[in-house]
Amino acid sequence: MTFNIFRLLSIIEGLSLLFLLFVAMPAKYQFNITGIVPIAGITHGCLWLAYVVLSLVVSHRQKWSVGFWVATLGASVIPFACFILERKLKPMTSLGNT
Repeated sequence: MTFNIFRLLSIIEGLSLLFLLFVAMPAKYQFNITGIVPIAGITHGCLWLAYVVLSLVVSHRQKWSVGFWVATLGASVIPFACFILERKLKPMTSLGNT
């Protein structure tokens, strides 16, 4: 259950990063629309904190190596990496490691 929640949170957090980088920031700096960045930034920050905490819980339950956990954290700050991570996590679900 926690594993599936983490997978979903990973995608949502990744999408919030993409929104922040490719919608909110250009709106601020290209069109001088400043109200989007604080909302998108706080939302992304809260999602990222939840992602870090849940990744620790899941990594212990799934017995991930430290290297895989660090790569998982890296996926949270690299645009589009959440989709690559999802491809790595999906087979773990089909093995019954929920």
